[in-house]
Amino acid sequence: MKILIVDDEEMIRNVLREYVEFEGGEVREAADGMEAVSICKNENFDAVVMDVMMPRLDGFSAVKEIRKFSDVPVLMLSARGEEYDKLFGFEIGSDDYVTKPFSPKEVMARLHALLKRGKSAPTQAGVYEFEGLKVDLVGRNVYVDGERAELTPKEYELLFYFVQNQGVALTREKLLNKVWGYDFYGDDRTVDTHVKMLRGNLKEYRKFIVTLRGLGYKFEA
Repeated sequence: MKILIVDDEEMIRNVLREYVEFEGGEVREAADGMEAVSICKNENFDAVVMDVMMPRLDGFSAVKEIRKFSDVPVLMLSARGEEYDKLFGFEIGSDDYVTKPFSPKEVMARLHALLKRGKSAPTQAGVYEFEGLKVDLVGRNVYVDGERAELTPKEYELLFYFVQNQGVALTREKLLNKVWGYDFYGDDRTVDTHVKMLRGNLKEYRKFIVTLRGLGYKFEA
C-alpha cells in the first residue's frame, strides 16, 4: 500500500510512517494541504491521511481540491471532535474521521478498512455480491438469498447508486440530485421514505445501508 500522510506535526508523520512501513507499505509526506494537493496531482495513492488544522491550506480545503480530480480514500485527523466537523468532513468527500489524540493502531485499522472497500469489485461485469445480496447492475436485478426482489424503479436506482459508491458518505441532497435529478424539488423525507422501503425489501441485508445521523447514508458491506 502507498499512503500519503499530511500533517504539520513532524512527530505525527513519523509515528504513522513507522506503522505503515512496518506493514510493508510505502509513505509520502506533506506538511500542509497545498503540498498534499500538488503531490496527489502527480502521484497515485491507495489512501491519504489528512490533518485538518494546517498552515497555508487546511485539510478540509485540501480534500475539496483533491476531490476535483481523485477518488482516493481520505482519512481525516483532527483535534476537534465536534459532530459538525465530522459531518462537514463527510460532506466534502472524506471517507473516515479520527479525533486526536489517537492510537496509531486505530488509524491503521481504519486505513485497512478503507483499502478493503476500495478493492471491492464486481464478481463479474456489473454484478456485485454482499453475502446473500446479489446486485446485477446490467440486468437491473436484485436477489435476496437467491430470490428476486421486486423493487420500484426508484428503489433500484437508489440501491445501484449506493453500490456504485460503497463506503462513501452520501448526503440526502446528493442522493436527491443523483437519483431523482437536479430538477427535482423534493425534500429529505423523499430520500428517507425510499430508503425505508428499500431496507424492507432487502430484509436482513438492510444492515448494509448505514444511517449517518444528521447527514445521510452510506452503503457499507
